[in-house]
Amino acid sequence: MTQWHARDQQYLMNTYNRLPIAISHARGNTLYDTEGNEYLDLFTGLAVNVLGHTHPAVMEELNRQGGSFLHISNKFLNPPAIRLAERLVKHSIDGKVFFGNSGAEATESAIKLVHKWTQEQGEGKRGFVVMKKSFHGRTLGAVRLTRQPGVYQDYPQPDLPVFEVEPNQPEELRRVCEQENPAAILAEPILGSGGVQPLDTSYLQEMARLCREQGRLLLMDEIQTGIGRTGTLFAYQHAGLQPDLILFAKGVGGGLPLGGIIAGRKLADLFHPGDHGTTFAPSPLSAALGNAVLDVLLEQGGLEEGQKNADYLWNHLRRLQKYLPDAIGEIRGRGMMIGIDTFLTPAQAKQLQLDLLQDGVLVDIAQQTVIRLLPPLTLTPDESDRFADRLERRLKQTFS
Repeated sequence: MTQWHARDQQYLMNTYNRLPIAISHARGNTLYDTEGNEYLDLFTGLAVNVLGHTHPAVMEELNRQGGSFLHISNKFLNPPAIRLAERLVKHSIDGKVFFGNSGAEATESAIKLVHKWTQEQGEGKRGFVVMKKSFHGRTLGAVRLTRQPGVYQDYPQPDLPVFEVEPNQPEELRRVCEQENPAAILAEPILGSGGVQPLDTSYLQEMARLCREQGRLLLMDEIQTGIGRTGTLFAYQHAGLQPDLILFAKGVGGGLPLGGIIAGRKLADLFHPGDHGTTFAPSPLSAALGNAVLDVLLEQGGLEEGQKNADYLWNHLRRLQKYLPDAIGEIRGRGMMIGIDTFLTPAQAKQLQLDLLQDGVLVDIAQQTVIRLLPPLTLTPDESDRFADRLERRLKQTFS
């Protein structure tokens, strides 16, 4: 491990706080490091591996498409991408897809598309409403919309009006819309980096009403919440909304880079050749793996099985919350996107993460003291039992 840590520091820019393990391979829901240790993966590459690692359907498609071709220019028709776009549209909103390589690229695409709509049809509207503690990416346009301490910094900023509101405060949202006349409201249905904070159904519906009645655009950032993580293909579907644009990434590529936007009919035909583009997306391989993921989720019962597995984990956590009320506060989220609010200090929360790592369990910490779980939908009851047992033991040690 020491050699990997030293070489990492010597050759890679210091942009991440890494955990002290070097991964050699993965199987199912388990990671293995170069020293032979095993880790239950409740982090899933930041919500990417929704079916765990080396899922048979994904591996079969990897071999099939990988043996055909890996990359072509956007000058040619791309059958895997066309099929994936068609399925995303048919299971969300009527419109068209633009593919990029990441969530940040999805955000940049959305900014450009909304700007073009504002110039052509916006009738004096300008800018975006975003939620406090939101996260939409780290590129210059995306970071302008991100509201995370330590992320929004003194970088050169686009001339893009951004109006920040407190989540789940409809009066403030109505006031900002009236005073500032924004072009769009952009929101994560569940704020992931913001501590796994869900937006209330009534708040989301009020957001949709304001956009519909006032001629604004409703944008749902499903980069982390989408592709089955909350029990439906996209989390906004729990609230019965019809957004004008959906941002997606992470789980859609089956473990490979892929992201994009689904633009509803108001926006679907605004981009013309040359307005926007990228060399690598949509990767035929990433799109093929995306189709394999949708096969499992939509046609083989993966969504239902994932919700069943999530219910089992939630029941465990609720029992633990009652047993350790001095350690665990609110438990938030939906499906396999869970935030466990603790009464730990930031230093204790970081140590808990390292202790669980030593116990063979990989979790994330958000907002300094929230245990963020992003498990695979394939998490088994035995794996939930193992995590709950080790979390209970570590919390009891800390609060004894």
